[in-house]
Amino acid sequence: MKRRFSTVAHVGNIAIGGENPVRIQSMATVDTNDTEGCVAQAKRIIDAGGELVRFTTQGTREAENMRNISARLKADGYQTPLVADVHFTAHVADVAAQYCEKVRINPGNYVDPGRTFKHLEYTDEEYAAELQKIDQRLVPFINICKEHHTAVRIGVNHGSLSDRIMSRYGDTPAGIVESCMEFLRIFKREAFNDVVISIKASNTVVMVQSVRLLVQAMDAEDMHYPLHLGVTEAGEGEDGRIKSAVGIGALLTEGIGDTIRVSLSEEPEAEIPVARKLVELIDECTRLRHEAEASITDDTLTLTLDAPDWETLQLKAAMAAGSTLIDRKATKLVIQPLSGSPFFTLHSSLFTALADAILQAARIKFTKPEYISCPGCGRTLYNLQDTIARIKAATKHLVGVKIGIMGCIVNGPGEMADADYGYVGAGRGKISLYRQKVCVEKNIPEEEAVEHLLALISANEK
Repeated sequence: MKRRFSTVAHVGNIAIGGENPVRIQSMATVDTNDTEGCVAQAKRIIDAGGELVRFTTQGTREAENMRNISARLKADGYQTPLVADVHFTAHVADVAAQYCEKVRINPGNYVDPGRTFKHLEYTDEEYAAELQKIDQRLVPFINICKEHHTAVRIGVNHGSLSDRIMSRYGDTPAGIVESCMEFLRIFKREAFNDVVISIKASNTVVMVQSVRLLVQAMDAEDMHYPLHLGVTEAGEGEDGRIKSAVGIGALLTEGIGDTIRVSLSEEPEAEIPVARKLVELIDECTRLRHEAEASITDDTLTLTLDAPDWETLQLKAAMAAGSTLIDRKATKLVIQPLSGSPFFTLHSSLFTALADAILQAARIKFTKPEYISCPGCGRTLYNLQDTIARIKAATKHLVGVKIGIMGCIVNGPGEMADADYGYVGAGRGKISLYRQKVCVEKNIPEEEAVEHLLALISANEK
């Protein structure tokens, strides 16, 4: 399978893009001020096969502590590059760039204020002035990165597009791409090439369409930066794996993608084996996709598969079908085991359920609730995994209802625009609830918040 041509970004001791392997990464979920916890979790991620480890650095204190985390890991023989994740406070990126191999900045909140869903009117001159603010703030950061040989990830999230971008471009892939291109043009002008780009959404169709459009936009302006792929807030368990395989797999089978993360609401080291399987399956699933597309009949894609275990079969099916379903070349899916495979004697209902899960991940047919849940990070101030389990157990009968379960406000309110209800961490032990874009209850004590959410859903889903 021929990959899209990209330049190479150097991140510490690894290279991303070009002819290099597709790199696998994850993100720590512990408080970045907890040096011991961060070091231990990073080791688990690296030992599982993670090639980069990201930490949230929501303030200067966290950014400064990256120096201690890095030193401890290197003293113990771990040379894996560390990435600082910055939102809302641009000067924190300046600090983190001195201690980390890569810094992630989010165009949606690097200079623009956080998203409030307000429609703003700009003349062309006023809009140009806003872009100049980005330029003035970004160039000093680029110079710090040049001095310290620090790479940059421009990480655009559908859930945190700025009001400025939304007002001019709408909630569209074009707006997502332009949010990225505004920054890339400055990096290109400043001759800074150690850049990796990510465009993420919890909606697999939006994610795939946006990345494809970004590749076209970059090619048109002679840019070929490596791409990081991920379906953000994919969830956990089978649903999270299938949704990730549909979105990430669709692009990998098209030759797009240089590094990936499978974002699961589980322990971060659990993401690594899933991501590794997706990379290992690229060539086989590319072949399967082309063979199956050639035999589509009556709007039905049929996949005949074998695999060494059930999870691999799930990932293979989702990955092979992803691009075809997202492009609506077929809207029905049949999965059947290869004759003689270990799964040949399984009841057909298992394969029907798998096909339904893939169709839901591709946003074609909803047969159960949709959970948009983040993987958690150092910003998450409540027990995310327990909360997800409680909410899922109480709402499993609500077919087609979309529920967002978010650790913090970075993408929380934004992703609520794609959900019917939202449960968002608002502070230590405090939760805010949303009905679509509207916050309906603020700062509920964590121990009461799930019941409040269920009452809200019950009142509206009668």
